[in-house]
Amino acid sequence: MQVQPYLFFEGRCEEAIAFYKTALGAEQVALMRWKDSPDPSMCPPGTNVDNVMHARLKIGTTELFASDSRGSGTPRFEGFALSIEVGDENDADRKFNALTEGGQIVMPLGKTFFARKFGMVTDRFGVSWMIYLP
Repeated sequence: MQVQPYLFFEGRCEEAIAFYKTALGAEQVALMRWKDSPDPSMCPPGTNVDNVMHARLKIGTTELFASDSRGSGTPRFEGFALSIEVGDENDADRKFNALTEGGQIVMPLGKTFFARKFGMVTDRFGVSWMIYLP
């Protein structure tokens, strides 16, 4: 069994995918738009048919699902954070700095009692990330 995060970007999914490709080296595995559905009734009324209905990204060995959902324009990511364990200090710095671009540092990346480096950031889409170097 696997648990996979599914993020709803409410109209900013393609922008998020492009950002995560650059910031985290994400690989886009799949992308389907609402207009690609063989059943037009699946598309909620008022939905932009060019929006992303479903996307699969691979970040390291983890798969992340994403969508524009109904495209309300106001994504809300609350009550969780995505954690990335990195292998070295340079990777920690690079990923942390990339995620802060247009985002907000919650806890600066630095040494803690439990990690050589640890930091928290909320990216430009409102997704919370933790970078962890054990």
